[in-house]
Amino acid sequence: MLCIKSCHHQRTALRTTITAKQHTTAAAACKRAFTSFSSSIARPSLKTPVRLRPLHYTTARVPCHYFSSTSSKMAPPPASAHEFLDFVNASPTPYHAVQTATSLLQKAGFHPISERTPWTPSTISPGGKYYLTRNASSLIAFAVGSRWSPGNPIAMIGAHTDSPCLRVKPVSKRTANGYLQVGVETYGGGIWHSWFDRDLSVAGRVLVRVKEGGFEQRLVRVEKPIVRIPSLAIHLHRQSNFDPNKEEEMVPIAGLVEEVLNKKGDVEEGEEEEFEPLKAIDERHHSEFLKLIAKEAGVDKVEDVQDFELILYDTQKAVLGGMNEEFIYSGRLDNLDMTFCAVKALIGSVKDGKGLEEETGIRLVACFDHEEIGSLSAHGADSNLLPAVLRRLSVLPGVDGNQQSESNETAFEQTLAKSFLISADMAHAVHPNYAGKYERNHQPQMNKGTVIKINANQRYATNSPGIVLVKECARRKGVPLQLFVVKNDSPCGSTIGPMLSAKLGVRTLDLGNPQLAMHSIREMGGSWDVEHAIGLFEGFLEGYGGLEGGLVVD
Repeated sequence: MLCIKSCHHQRTALRTTITAKQHTTAAAACKRAFTSFSSSIARPSLKTPVRLRPLHYTTARVPCHYFSSTSSKMAPPPASAHEFLDFVNASPTPYHAVQTATSLLQKAGFHPISERTPWTPSTISPGGKYYLTRNASSLIAFAVGSRWSPGNPIAMIGAHTDSPCLRVKPVSKRTANGYLQVGVETYGGGIWHSWFDRDLSVAGRVLVRVKEGGFEQRLVRVEKPIVRIPSLAIHLHRQSNFDPNKEEEMVPIAGLVEEVLNKKGDVEEGEEEEFEPLKAIDERHHSEFLKLIAKEAGVDKVEDVQDFELILYDTQKAVLGGMNEEFIYSGRLDNLDMTFCAVKALIGSVKDGKGLEEETGIRLVACFDHEEIGSLSAHGADSNLLPAVLRRLSVLPGVDGNQQSESNETAFEQTLAKSFLISADMAHAVHPNYAGKYERNHQPQMNKGTVIKINANQRYATNSPGIVLVKECARRKGVPLQLFVVKNDSPCGSTIGPMLSAKLGVRTLDLGNPQLAMHSIREMGGSWDVEHAIGLFEGFLEGYGGLEGGLVVD
């Protein structure tokens, strides 16, 4: 085989492969084709192949690219992309996302703690790794540096666990024209037409009565498709636009009425019913639906199901896509992509007990519920969750047990003044079919790095000192970055960044991995950007303590 290699200033490599039998004719053709730059090409031997070295981006973590005259091939996706697929496929709801994340943390040696108990030196100490949850849908995990002292800085990454979805109503029992239907409520700002004609099921949490007389929360997930929202046939809807009424035209179909009527009921005649302050649960929801939920919750009787919070999800698994698996096709990329990357980075920054010996601060990740609906809840980013945790951490005794009582009264304020928050929420990649919707000089691309988001009207909390800090962290880890600004004639979304920045007075920067189809039931991201974000977050958590003092802007 004969390989002829050529590289030019645009960093592309052209490779032409010729079989031994055809090399005489092909060599002549190649000579004519490459005459203009033949002086820059080493003349290869026809017997010995010239091996192409992988062409790298400017950084170590970015994938190598190989190009040929007929196709372009990207290096295989990193292991982290496959790990993310496992994470998102196991996390159809915020409750499952927190459960999956805590499993990763436990395997990495993080210990569970509770807000309900005192945080004494025997509970939390320098060099330790811990996590806590609130409402089973928000999570905070942190690692305390071995040289921690009260009032020292905390490097923080904030993300969120929720995504736009359809939630089962408290009274979901509906029938129409011979169909069993399940009433649902829209949550967040979804692209609702994308939920039509999908194989949907339900997952969430169920409160069940246990034999001991108490109640227990259990996570459930019905694996098989059980509901669907069919589109209206085009013959009956000739309009070019499709804007369904969310109350009347987005009601999933779960079955046929006659199928239920032909089944024998479970309640025996003459059985006395207990008083219930609310309508019995089987009056509020279809019996067949309840049987599925009870089975998933592991209870024998439907009556043991006391209440639930269930979310519809797409049963199609997240997968790698594209001709070279350069993409991720998945639901809930916004924002489980950033949740996964933040948790993995925290684990990686303290792997094998390394990284905390010389650490004077705390490395922390916070993943909140309810971002998609404004964060104003008991466990959202606008709650007291993060401030309460930071206040308790700021006064933790140092390794020598000395609390520095003379400055302990202001340790919380000192910690906030020295700390930094990365608000990690997905960003918009440029759409090739709608490029005019993007600011011409700020068009992020997939697999080209995490995107720093900037807005002069403070819809994002980014400023120049923060950019310098994050750029230095990226440089140390060898990962690329991009910039994003919306057009002046376009609305701008927001994140938890400005909210927490204002609440805490902490320096903050907004960023996220680029994606397409944000808020669709099926989104699209870059397989290599998972690795980029993990590397960037690791660099921030590991390096912030040493960088903080050099970026003081009072």
